Amino acid sequence: MPFQKVISEKLADAVVKQIELLILRGILRPGDRLPSERDLSEKLGVSRPSLREAIATLQDRGLLETRAGAGVFVDNVMGAEFSETLVRLFADHSEAVFDYISFRRDMEGMAAERAANVGSDTDLKVIDTVYRKMEAAHSKRNPAEEAQLDAEFHLSIIEASHNVVMLHMMRAMFQLLREGVFYNRQVMFRQRTTRDTLLDQHRAINDALQARDPGGARAAVEAHLSYVEASLANQKRSDRNEAIAVQRLEQEAAR
Repeated sequence: MPFQKVISEKLADAVVKQIELLILRGILRPGDRLPSERDLSEKLGVSRPSLREAIATLQDRGLLETRAGAGVFVDNVMGAEFSETLVRLFADHSEAVFDYISFRRDMEGMAAERAANVGSDTDLKVIDTVYRKMEAAHSKRNPAEEAQLDAEFHLSIIEASHNVVMLHMMRAMFQLLREGVFYNRQVMFRQRTTRDTLLDQHRAINDALQARDPGGARAAVEAHLSYVEASLANQKRSDRNEAIAVQRLEQEAAR
């Protein structure tokens, strides 16, 4: 007979599954601090010993870490998919930059299309909230803040696509971007014309998503990343030309 005894689930195992799902779905992010043991046990409705057992299991699995005197945090597992050797190759060879942008254009275009179709009203409110922060930051002329909000905007779209594989894969890619492996994001925010154009492009993406226009959202993302690609190519040409000009000046001064 195809029947098995019903075995009640341990409370600690139920806690483990709940926290794992929160991490998988991107609700708990790397670096997020969990509530205190007392608060978390009350929220979950379990005893402290059961909670401690669950935390220990999640630590063994590499999902949580305890910092002395600070608490329990979601471990920084993002970016771990790339070996140090591969990261060094990315950083040392410029063609990886343009392959990266091409990859993002494909993935994020699809994510925007999905977000317009399957994202909830709350998902779209999150995206709009981040965009409003971008508008507010624009007048401050703080490249670091603008770059951070730019990343949050794109990740909020990926979150709204409700594909956990894409979410964690793209989080890993953005982590390498934050670390300057592909290019320095802040460089793109220094010139006013570039900053204004980038904000306009993000507005177009947000408008299409709020209108639930899948094709428009995808086209807006693709246009934005094509602009980024062209801007970086122009910057590389300018840097090369300047290096040559410096050599000529040095030679002229030596004559």
